[in-house]
Amino acid sequence: MSSARATSRPTRSGSPTVVPQGTPAENATPVVAPFADPGPLGLAAFALTTFVLSFANTGLIPGAGVAVLGLAAFYGGLGQIIAGIWEFANKNTFGATAFCTYGGFWLAFWYLASTGGDKGAGAQGVGIFLIAFGIFTLYMTVAALKTNLALIAVFAFLTLTFFALGIGAAANAEGLSHLGGWLGIITALLAWYTSFAGVTNSTFKRVVLPVFPRA
Repeated sequence: MSSARATSRPTRSGSPTVVPQGTPAENATPVVAPFADPGPLGLAAFALTTFVLSFANTGLIPGAGVAVLGLAAFYGGLGQIIAGIWEFANKNTFGATAFCTYGGFWLAFWYLASTGGDKGAGAQGVGIFLIAFGIFTLYMTVAALKTNLALIAVFAFLTLTFFALGIGAAANAEGLSHLGGWLGIITALLAWYTSFAGVTNSTFKRVVLPVFPRA
């Protein structure tokens, strides 16, 4: 075994790199993350799908409820699950839990709407389905308090959206369902901004669009 000792020297990024004693520092390779950040993809998939469906929920474009089915399966559903799996690889418990769950939500929504399961479940069945996701989103909002203000805003408005849509469906309160649609549009725009910030800041290698970190 070698008797050479190791010393720690800072890299240009500020993180220490272990350099064996007697080895020139310029030969040391900084440790970098093996994967790109999947967060912007997951947020973009969530935002676009939510945006389209919300226009149906507001009552402005009823046909958007049918147009969103393909998005729900392949972008909001599959896209977010892929992002969630890569968040597991990046050891991001919050991102993995959020993206895999909402990806599952969109796939479940696609299944209910495309098979007529929503009609079989009835108003109360659909209502409890949405309220249950509202409960999940509420506790994820608490967990998000240590992330950044942009993400906190997304989860806070999404919580309101789920409860408005869920209670509106269960109580056959059209006005509350329409409110849920408007809240969904706001949620989608906030998620798009957070995704846009992630992509832009990564591409420009500096903060162009702030997300106001809390941690």
